[in-house]
Amino acid sequence: MVDTKIKTIYDVICPFCGSLCDDLEVDIDKSTQTIIGIRNACQIGTAKLFASNPSEHRYTKPMIKKDGKLTETTIDIAINKAAEILIKSKRPLLYGFSSTECEAQGKGVELAEILGGVLDNTASVCHGPSLLAEQDVGVSTSTLGEYKNRADLVIFWGCNPVHAHPRHLGRYSEFVRGYFRKDGRNDRVVIVIDPRNTQTAQIADIHIQVNPKEDYELLNAIRAMVRGVELEDDKIAGVTKEKIKEVIEIMKKSNYGVIFFGMGLTQSSSHHRNVDSAICLTRELNDYTKFLITPMRGHYNVTGANTVFTWNTGYAYSIDFSRGYPRYNPGEFSSVDLLMRDEIDASLIVASDPASNFPADSVVNLFKHPLIVIEPHETPTSAFADIVFPVAIAGIECEGTAYRMDHIPLRLRKVKEPPENCLSDAIILEKIINKINELKGEKQ
Repeated sequence: MVDTKIKTIYDVICPFCGSLCDDLEVDIDKSTQTIIGIRNACQIGTAKLFASNPSEHRYTKPMIKKDGKLTETTIDIAINKAAEILIKSKRPLLYGFSSTECEAQGKGVELAEILGGVLDNTASVCHGPSLLAEQDVGVSTSTLGEYKNRADLVIFWGCNPVHAHPRHLGRYSEFVRGYFRKDGRNDRVVIVIDPRNTQTAQIADIHIQVNPKEDYELLNAIRAMVRGVELEDDKIAGVTKEKIKEVIEIMKKSNYGVIFFGMGLTQSSSHHRNVDSAICLTRELNDYTKFLITPMRGHYNVTGANTVFTWNTGYAYSIDFSRGYPRYNPGEFSSVDLLMRDEIDASLIVASDPASNFPADSVVNLFKHPLIVIEPHETPTSAFADIVFPVAIAGIECEGTAYRMDHIPLRLRKVKEPPENCLSDAIILEKIINKINELKGEKQ
C-alpha cells in the first residue's frame, strides 16, 4: 500500500561536490516538509540533504548582532542594515559563491560592481592555479560522459576521490561500465600519483609515490622521456627511472587516457606551473594517442562561479571593481592576500566558511570589520557575523543552475519547502542591491 504522506522525488541532483550526481531519490514527509529517506547518494551528499531538516544549527530567521550577541530581527531591518554597511565601506569584499546557484552568482557580480568592491570565490584557495594554467597554455579536456564511455587509462594526480568525490569512481572513471568499456574496472588501468598511500591509491593498479612538493620535477621528467630524452639521474622526485618508463609505455599504448588532478598539484610548490606542465604533458601525449585532462573541482558549483564571473567580467576570480571596471590579479586581489594586508573594511560572505579554511591572521582581520553572512547553518564565520541571513538551500529548497566539474550546466531541483523566513541567495542579494540603489538615490 502506498503511503500518501510520503512523496518521492526522482532524478535529484546532489548539491555537494563537483560530480553533481543526478540520480538521487529523495523521500519527503509532505506534512512536515522534512527529508526522511535518500537513495543513491554518497555519505557526504546524504548528510548535506538531511542537514536541511530543522535543527538547532539551522538559521530560520535573520539575525543582527546587539550587545555582542546575535538576536532575531526582520528581513527588512537586516536588509537595511546590510545595505548601510556596504555603502559606507570603502573596500568591501564579496567572497564565496561556490555552493550556491548561478543566479545568485550573477547577482554577486552586479553587487560588487555597484559597490566598487572586490569579488572573489573559493577558487582563489583551491583551483585558481588551474585557471591560471589554462590561461597560459590552454587545455585539452572533455566531459565526464566521454571518459566514462571511452577511457581505458585513468590517472589521478594529487587527488583522492574516494574521500572527496565518493561516487566519481562508480559513475565516471573507474568501476562504471561505458559504451566502449563494457567490462568496467577490468577494461581500465588506474594509476594514482600521490605522496600518500590514499584509499584511492590502494585500489589502483599502480601507485607512484612522488616526493612531497616535487610534482613539477616528476612532470617534466615524464615530458622529457616522452620526447625521447634519456635522463642522467636514476631517481627523480622519489620515483625510479624504470618506473617512469613503465608508466610512459602504458600512457602511449592506451587508446584513450585522462588525467584527473586535484589540490595536490594546485596548492603545492610551483602551483600553476604544476598544472602548466600537466596540461603540456597531456598535449604532447596526443602525438601518440588520445589524452585529456580535467581538474577535480570540490564545491558543487565552483565551476559555475568561475563561469558566471567570466562571462560577466572576463575574469574567473579575484576581481577588483574599485576603478569602476573589472581588474584581475590573483595574489593582489585574492581574498586571503587582501585580508592578510588588512585592506578590507567590510565583508559579505555567501555560502562559504572562510573562518574554517583561511590562515588565522586573515581571519582575525576579517572579524575586525563589519561582517555580513548569507548562510543556512551556524558556522565559525557566521558566529562572529554582524548580520546573518538564513537561506533556502539551492538544490534542496529552491531551484537554480549549477555547472559540473566538466562545465556541463545542470538544473538543480527543488525537493521541499524551505523554512518560512528563508529566501534564496539570489533573492536576498537582489533585495540588498535594490536597497543600496534606493539609498544612493536618496543621497543624490
